[in-house]
Amino acid sequence: MKKLPKLLASLLMAGMACLGAAAQAQDSYPSKPIKLVVAFPPGGSIDMVARLVAPKLSASLGQSIVVDNRPGASGNIGMDYVAKSPKDGYTLLMAHAGLASNGSIFAKLNYDPIKDLAPIIRVADQPSVLVVNPRQPFKTVGELVAHAKANPGKLSFGTSGLGGPQDVAARMFMQLTGTDMLNVAYKGGAPALTDLLGGQIDLMFETSPTAVPYAKSGKLRALAVTNDKRLSTMPDLPSVAEAGVPRYKYLAWVGLLAPAGTPPAIVQKLNEHMQKLLASPEVKAQLAENSLEVAGGSVSDFAKFVQKESDYYARFVKDFNITPQ
Repeated sequence: MKKLPKLLASLLMAGMACLGAAAQAQDSYPSKPIKLVVAFPPGGSIDMVARLVAPKLSASLGQSIVVDNRPGASGNIGMDYVAKSPKDGYTLLMAHAGLASNGSIFAKLNYDPIKDLAPIIRVADQPSVLVVNPRQPFKTVGELVAHAKANPGKLSFGTSGLGGPQDVAARMFMQLTGTDMLNVAYKGGAPALTDLLGGQIDLMFETSPTAVPYAKSGKLRALAVTNDKRLSTMPDLPSVAEAGVPRYKYLAWVGLLAPAGTPPAIVQKLNEHMQKLLASPEVKAQLAENSLEVAGGSVSDFAKFVQKESDYYARFVKDFNITPQ
């Protein structure tokens, strides 16, 4: 066998050294603190899930995990930040369904939500609850629809921004009921909820973890849940479909992602630790107490799910005549 030219031999050795270093880095991951980005303000459901998961995942991995809130632009500021972060597993994203919808709802983004972010695991599903300020006269979905039809454009609903769970759930409701309400967008669900409590807006299709406690305390009035099955935490609350809007169903979700290009071994390691975490009775109970349902699954499961959701929202934008912003 002929000797390899010196340059080629050097390149091969360098390449092997790099591969060895990468493998060693993955084996030792994590060797420093991890930043978990939430693209919304503190106090919302995504932030709640992140702060519930972070200390448990930290204990499992043996490294601290710091929750970093980067709100604004319907989650795009935080998602763009993570998409452009180093691909080393030390900057992660806790995202919601807006990840799949933003690519269709926004005409121009500085990142691609599907191509620039790597799915790790679907953490939980979160139905939304139609809640209204108690000072409003309507006490059922039927009464709300009648009031909205009699006062087109007068009732206002809060959202975490275009394409967020509150926004999509409300658009579906208006389309199926033939109503027209005023969309008031905020940097996140938490500030919108604050204004709903204060009477600055009239209603919200708020995610269940944050809506249910206020509904139970009487600070808000719950009219219906958006999923096709009732909440275990509010079993007497009907679904929107049961309350008179056939075909209505909306279910949001929460998922963990990393920058695209993060080594597959690191993504897989995070998935395995999260699967064990989500399978624990303690975590299941904590999520259930907050009206969340454990999701879980493999990296491949979540990747297929995100793509399916992205395709759904592309059709949603077309079917509901939404003009990309």
